[in-house]
Amino acid sequence: MWRRFSTGEFATPRIETLRRAVVITVFAVVWIEAVELCARPESKDWIVLNNCRQIANPANDGDSFHVSVGPNEYIFRLYMVDAPETDEMTPARLVEQAKYFGITVPQAIEVGRAATAFTREKLSEAFTVFTHLSDAMGQSKLERFYAFVQTKEGDLGEQLIRNGLARIYGFKAVPPGSISSRVELAKLQQLEDEAKEEKIGAWGVNAGRVNVRTQKPTVFNFFGQENRTPARPAPLMSPFARVSATPPARSTPREEQKSHPKEKTPLGRIDINTATEKELTTLPGIGHVMAARIIAARPFRSADDLKRVNGIGDKKYAQIRPYFQ
Repeated sequence: MWRRFSTGEFATPRIETLRRAVVITVFAVVWIEAVELCARPESKDWIVLNNCRQIANPANDGDSFHVSVGPNEYIFRLYMVDAPETDEMTPARLVEQAKYFGITVPQAIEVGRAATAFTREKLSEAFTVFTHLSDAMGQSKLERFYAFVQTKEGDLGEQLIRNGLARIYGFKAVPPGSISSRVELAKLQQLEDEAKEEKIGAWGVNAGRVNVRTQKPTVFNFFGQENRTPARPAPLMSPFARVSATPPARSTPREEQKSHPKEKTPLGRIDINTATEKELTTLPGIGHVMAARIIAARPFRSADDLKRVNGIGDKKYAQIRPYFQ
């Protein structure tokens, strides 16, 4: 039997079957490539993405930004640091950030915009992303992942803290090549103390020094490398090469928090949009990881929206809802 195609050619049923198989195969390959990262479950090992580029986007700020990796686009959010907001869309969060630095809300916005410009400058050249594909719960339709970002000068989060453009805050993780997040937290605290002493960034905003950069030589970490000097990191073999922490047996995607007795919290007292991490962790079933997720998902219209936070199901919602206003 013969069949006429729209092109006017003829083909046997066997040729037509082969043609359909080729079309399906090509479609499958393209589709798999397009969703490769988003389809992956959270990885226990670090996924290392080389030759990344920042994509200009109005939503970019100091600690969260759109990134291109080859033909694909992703949003990454820095671990362990938090740059101030750049507008008044999240007032409760701005109040928190301003209080941390001891400045006003308008000044916090000024610092947030300075942080955005700083990050844009640092990411103007190719950089490396280390990610576990942990969901960072952004407002965009495109999924956002937590990550450490390494520029030619070293860790971006450390650079923001050293220049007074971010606070030590947010989702914690064990950096590549390390066995504890406490070491990195201690490093960040040291860098913050130096920024305070120099009165730069948010720490010097009242003296007009928000855009002043540190002139003192600082060594920022190159995660996943034994040689942690400011030398340019050696290129990794593959965009999806993996780095395991040392020793591998103790490597985990994020630092597990030690259990501690919960303080008694009166019912109906907590404001969902202003509660601190410490306040949230006093609630039954809420640890530091879940508290960070709740904070990152703000603002809420009311505490009834808690169900949209990843990890809060009907049972946990029923358990914690009475504590909120």
